[in-house]
Amino acid sequence: MSRIGKKPIIMPKEVEVTFDGRMLSAKGPKGELHRFIHPKVELNIDKSQIAVSISDNSKEYKSLFGLFRSLISNMVVGVNEGFKKTLEIVGVGYRVELSGNQLVFNLGYSNPIKYDIPPGIEVQLDQKNKVILSGIDKELLGITAAKIRSFRPPEPYKGKGVKYFEEKVRRKAGKTGAKA
Repeated sequence: MSRIGKKPIIMPKEVEVTFDGRMLSAKGPKGELHRFIHPKVELNIDKSQIAVSISDNSKEYKSLFGLFRSLISNMVVGVNEGFKKTLEIVGVGYRVELSGNQLVFNLGYSNPIKYDIPPGIEVQLDQKNKVILSGIDKELLGITAAKIRSFRPPEPYKGKGVKYFEEKVRRKAGKTGAKA
């Protein structure tokens, strides 16, 4: 059995969770999230905690046990506190601008990259080289941050590119001239 799946999810007082049929809804001060729950996963909802269990002990359903516990926990934390990711843009002339509902990146390519911000994600720009993404859906936030990072991943020689703020880029030594 999953060690993570066995742990109960503690419910904050501000969060309200409902489970109808197979749809779980979490409502809190930051917003509301919905998720379909697999038929083999069972939930026991009290006022103070949520316990996750499975009805079948096969290997496939044991893997769902910990997964759904983590997904539900992320829903509860998201509607109560929210999530945040910070991206840093490193490089001479690399910058980002917010234009309406789009981010416009100048990352050394011949044309700027325009990226539509998905609904549910809030963007703040700190200077011209930091993008702060925040939202209640951890999955959507991670996908958005990964997509932005993929425009120009950090390279190991000069460290230029888009990286997560806490990410450490392992630097390589460049070529040395052959002296004979």
